[in-house]
Order: sequence, then structure tokens, then C-alpha cells
Amino acid sequence: MTGAATLAAALALLVAAPGALAATPSTPASTSPSLRSTVLAPPAPGVVTGVGPVSAERAKAIAARVPKLAAAHRNHPGSTYDAVKKDATRWEVNLWTRATRGHPQKQIGQAEIAITGGQVLEAWTGFQVAWTMARGYSGAFGKSINTTWIWVTLCVLFILPFIDPRRPLRMLHLDLLAMVGFSVSLAFFNHANLGLSVPLTYPLLAYLFLRLLWVGLRRHGGARAEPLRLLVPWQWLGVATLFLIGFRIGLNIVDGNVIDVGYAGVIGADKLMHGHALYGAFPHDNDHGDTYGPLLYLAYVPFELIWPWHGAWDDLPAAHAAAGAFDVVCVGLLFLIGRRMRDTALGVVFAYAWVAFPFTIFATNSGTNDALPAALLLAAIYVHQRPFARGMLTAAAGMTKFAQLALLPLFAAHALETSAGRSRITRLGAFIAGAGIVLAACALLVLTKTDPRTFWDHTIGYQASRDAPFSVWGFYGGGWRVAQHVVQLGAVVLAAGIAFVPRRGDVVGLAALSGAILLAFQLSTTYWFYLYLVWIVPVALIALIGRLAVPAPVTQAEASTAAAAARSPAPALVPSS
Repeated sequence: MTGAATLAAALALLVAAPGALAATPSTPASTSPSLRSTVLAPPAPGVVTGVGPVSAERAKAIAARVPKLAAAHRNHPGSTYDAVKKDATRWEVNLWTRATRGHPQKQIGQAEIAITGGQVLEAWTGFQVAWTMARGYSGAFGKSINTTWIWVTLCVLFILPFIDPRRPLRMLHLDLLAMVGFSVSLAFFNHANLGLSVPLTYPLLAYLFLRLLWVGLRRHGGARAEPLRLLVPWQWLGVATLFLIGFRIGLNIVDGNVIDVGYAGVIGADKLMHGHALYGAFPHDNDHGDTYGPLLYLAYVPFELIWPWHGAWDDLPAAHAAAGAFDVVCVGLLFLIGRRMRDTALGVVFAYAWVAFPFTIFATNSGTNDALPAALLLAAIYVHQRPFARGMLTAAAGMTKFAQLALLPLFAAHALETSAGRSRITRLGAFIAGAGIVLAACALLVLTKTDPRTFWDHTIGYQASRDAPFSVWGFYGGGWRVAQHVVQLGAVVLAAGIAFVPRRGDVVGLAALSGAILLAFQLSTTYWFYLYLVWIVPVALIALIGRLAVPAPVTQAEASTAAAAARSPAPALVPSS
């Protein structure tokens, strides 16, 4: 098989994977463990016991005959069933362990029984009892973006313009395939198969981490920039970018949903507008929504002013508008960064790649806020030559999603290698001042209404302690936890030590190492989800595509060598004998 055929086969496999992503209408999904669930098209065990109304006792008896619930009941002596009417059509039957000293009751099973006919509509045990998002409800995240033809089309549009038939083994091909490769994992996740979705994620995360780390640490200068090798003129990509922006905005309006993450932003904005404390008193249907930085909630205030919250998890137009706005800001900043790095063509390529990548519209159509820290990070990269503004924007990104705080050492040390003496101290001081102003303002915003312990418990403390089955650490547990501590230590060492390591000093290097640091923490966290790819995508595009368009800067040592060579007299021509 030729290299081109191999590439085509790999592409076909990856884009065909989400064929399992059938979308049906849904209501908001939760990314936190909760017994609140929405039944859309659940897998039905199909046990039918007859016709006619079913009583609570009969519903419990029917649930007890479901094999997985019966096994859980046998494995937990003393466990009991209860039944509550979920609505006019179904009973919710729950299986609870027996409470003992030091061990409160724990729910270990759940089933839903049709009131008319007694059919078992759902049955869950294990982590899928608490984590409704692990049950594979169609369209719970992003709704119709999961439709096969939309997802496959976006995957093709993302990769196709960058394919070089003359160089099928080009590294960029593998980079882009790795990025869309998360589609395979998502397909299994959407079918409630975490046994495959979880392990399939980590080789891709590790590949991107190593790839970005290599790009950021490779300092060889003097290489000539390559022409942008595209299958179509870049102007065509510009037209496609405008179309895809309109498509994603329209889809968000007519067929998007808002998960608890976006809902939290609206609640927080409402609290700020009414002078209430941000942390410690979120409503019951989003009780862990106060886990983000204060600037995230502040960013929702303009949208909340236009579309006020009515106190319920309804359509939430403010969240839809905010998600779309954050997304468009990312598009604009990628264009500006590319144009400053090289020319308009590169800016268009960056913007196009963002809007064509399916996981960015997956986030927007879920009404999430993950494009906000990405936008602030891009803004910090855009002003990378101005340390005060760079410090402010880096700290601001960290005050939306706390993982971005790990980038402070890298951004503080940026361009210091090319400075000397007082200039270096001045630049570092300007960065610290910019970051300090933002952090002080956030502390003032929080601590006037909330004590430090409450803030910690509801944010970093909660995030550090919560368990989840969406990572290898949470899914497998046991000895994997020991390995997780090693990876976490490595992430901290990388984030703190990168400032002291020789590295590529331009925008490409800054973006690459930003992505590597964020990926290191994503690899080490217990809770990981596909929406977090949005943090990585923009810097990965700048690093992996930009490195081909912009040569690595010449280091001081290389410049000195070249200058010495230029001053040396040319050797005399010696005639050959």
C-alpha cells in the first residue's frame, strides 16, 4: 500500500468512527455526578411483564429481576429497593446498600419502569448510577452536532486542505489525524462504553503532549519557512471560514443546548449583578457550579444584562450567546496571530482550522464556557511582546479555569533570554505587576463576600478531590493512583521548570509549550472530558501549522557564529594539481 493510500485509509477510519453518534433531541446535561437524568433514547433491557398500571411494589419486583441489579443485590447483603414516581409514565426504582456505622447508605443501582405495562426502560449499576453523563444519552452534549453526516463532514474539512499528496508521510498529516482521532473515543463514550472510550483517549493526549513539547524545545534556527502547501487556494478557506462561522452560530441558536457548565456562568453573573456571594450557595440543580474562577462569571455579565436569568434551567439565551461570542473571539484572535506571524493567508488558515475542527463546535453547541480561557490565552500570545499586558491576560485566563495558572512561569520567562541586565528585570517586573493586578482584583471580588476557606473548598479543593470514571485514574483505580501521583508531579515540575530550560523563543515555541503544559495537567487529572480539547486546539494549531510557515529564530550563539564567519577572510583559491 502506498503512503497516500495509507493516509487515506487512516482518515476514512477516523471520520467513520462517529457514525455511531446518532442525535436526538435532549435537555441540558450535567457534568457532575447526579441522580437528575433525562431519558431520551436509553438502551432498554426489554423486560415486559404485561399490561396495565404498575404499582410501586410491583415496580420494585420487576427491577429486582433485572440481572445486573439482581447481581448487585446479591453482592451487597442487606441492600434494599425503593420506588418513587418520576413522572406520570414511569417509576424510578433505586437500590441502596444498608447503612452501617461509618458507612452511610450508598446507591448502587437504578432502574426505570414504565407505569403502563411494566417495561424496564433503563437499568444502571456502578458509576453509571451517579454519572448520568456516562449513560450514552443521545445528544446530551451538543445535540445534532453528533449527527453522523455533520461530524464526518467537519473531520474531512479539517484535514483535507492540509493533505500534501507528494509527501504523504508528512508529520502534519499525523498531527491532524491525532486531533480528529478523539472522535473514535467520543463515539464509544456516546454509546456508554467507557471501557473503550477512556483508554483510547490517552495515547492521543500523550502524542500531542510529546509533539508540542518537541516543537517548543527545538531551538535550531536559520531554517527557511516553507510555503503553505494547501490543496485549495487560501482564499477558498476564507470563504469556507465565514460559512462555518454562520453555520455554528445558526446551529447553536436553533439546535444547541446548555450543559451545567454554561448554566453555572449565568448563575454566577446573576449573583454578581445582585451583589450576592459567588461561592457556597448555588441552586440545587447546579450545586457544584461555583467551582470556577471569578472572572468566568464576570464574563457572563454583559449577556446576563441582555437576557436575564429567570431562576430555572431553561433555554438560557445568555449562555448560548456567551458560548458563541467566546468562540468568535477565538476565531478573530487566531486570524490576527497568523497574520502577524506571517501574512493574511496564515491567519485565514488558523481561523479555518478552528471552525472546521468538530470539537470546537461540539463545545459551542453544548453552551459551554471552555472557549473563554482559550480566548484569553490567545490574547496573551497575541501581546507576547508586551510583558505587562501578557501578565494580565495570562492571570485572567487562570482566573476563569484554574489550570491555566500553570502557564504563569512560562509566560513570565518569555523573551527573557533575549534580554540582559536591567531590561530583563524590567520585563519580568512588568509581567508580575500585570498578573498581580488581576489576581488582586479577583481576590477583592471574592473575599468581600466569601471567606477564603469557602472559596477553596468550592473551587480548587473540590476539583482536586472529586472522583470521575472518565480518566484512566478514575476508571481503573487501584495501582493506577500511584502512577497518577507520578504524572501529577511531572506536570508540576514541567510547569515550574520550563522557565529555566532553553526553548524556542518565538510565538510558535510559546504556543507549543503552553499546550504541552496544559496537556500534562489534563493527563494527570482524575476528571477529563472532551470539552477540554478546546483549551489545547488553538495553541496546537499555532505550533503545528505555524512551525512550517515561520522559521525558528536564530539563537544568540548561532548569530555570533554567523557574524564571526562573515568577518573571517575568505580562504585563498588554491589551484588543484
